[in-house]
Amino acid sequence: MSGVVYEQREVRRARYAVAAVFAAHGAVTGSFATRVPWIQDHASVSAGQLGIALAFPAFGASVAMPLAGSVSHRFGARNALRGLIALWTLALVLPSLAPNLLTLCLALFVYGATAGMADVAMNALGVEVESRLGRSIMSGLHGMWSAGALIGSAAGTLAAHLGSDARLHHALAAAVLTVLGVGACTWVLDLQPAEDEEPPPRFALPPRSALLIGAVGFCAVFAEGASLDWSAVYLRDQLEASAGLAAACTTGFTLTMAIARIAGDRVVDRYGSVRTVRVSGVLAALGGVLIVVANHPAVAMGGFALMGLGIAVVVPLCFAAAGRSGPNPSLAIAGVATITYTSGLIAPSAIGTLAQVTSLVVSFGLVTVLAGGLAVFAGVLRSGDRDRPKISRPSAEVSDPRP
Repeated sequence: MSGVVYEQREVRRARYAVAAVFAAHGAVTGSFATRVPWIQDHASVSAGQLGIALAFPAFGASVAMPLAGSVSHRFGARNALRGLIALWTLALVLPSLAPNLLTLCLALFVYGATAGMADVAMNALGVEVESRLGRSIMSGLHGMWSAGALIGSAAGTLAAHLGSDARLHHALAAAVLTVLGVGACTWVLDLQPAEDEEPPPRFALPPRSALLIGAVGFCAVFAEGASLDWSAVYLRDQLEASAGLAAACTTGFTLTMAIARIAGDRVVDRYGSVRTVRVSGVLAALGGVLIVVANHPAVAMGGFALMGLGIAVVVPLCFAAAGRSGPNPSLAIAGVATITYTSGLIAPSAIGTLAQVTSLVVSFGLVTVLAGGLAVFAGVLRSGDRDRPKISRPSAEVSDPRP
């Protein structure tokens, strides 16, 4: 009995450690996003060239994410995450050092590649901890990522307001976040491959189950990317809202998502992944309808809030379902992550292109349809509702997390 109690205590400690890693990962993103104008000026690139450069993080992530499984197999889950999170936090420094478009694209490619591999590694460990605890934690972990992003962006906003050099700001932020991220890895689960376990291929197509789960994640991330990048423009151009009110809509959407993710695990534990996503899809689609028919900024803001509430827990549940959909969780998670990253890459430009041909109202009509698809196809996440016994996987050894 004492051994079981000890194991559960270590698993609970691993939960908080992984949550800290998620927060550190999000803080890097928030720190970078707020200094993009400074980076643009330092690299002397136009708005169009900046748009090209900002596509490179997604390219880097898509190329590198399939490698995360082989890295974890070779070095063990804890050491892999420790190294990958350090590479990601330190990569924050690179974009601000770039003097021109070419070096900026290369820096952002590395930035995205390290982000993607760390993303896969920490989500795989999150799924394992969730499995051993026997209750949902993935939504809360992604909520911690959102909280970290908000903290990072707040610090970046202050640094920009003070007129600080982004190279100094990002160097200090990278140092702090590296210490926090690497330090937290001390207490994550140290999964080791079994002696007879074959190493995963360095590059492989994701399993069919991951493609179906990824399609659900695609819809959610498309709606998220469209709302984040176009909500303020929608209020300003379609409803003649003030610049302050338009910006407040985007902030409200982000806060709604963060709060819903942090609170979402209780809902998932009570109703299961499938029913939660079905209801979420209905809420998101209702929000889309309010956006499309809105004749006043307050109505559209309510619609965006509902959209954020509806899509908040979908991606965490997609990662959880992918991690239980087959014998190779890292490969499945990498497949889902690649699809969702791709969605986040194309969503803003797709909305803009469609709006140019038709209107923003039509563009958000498409978002509404995709949000409704969450309710229709939620059944593919059923693997996330399987029984989750509080035992270790027989194919992996877990060493004492104490250093």
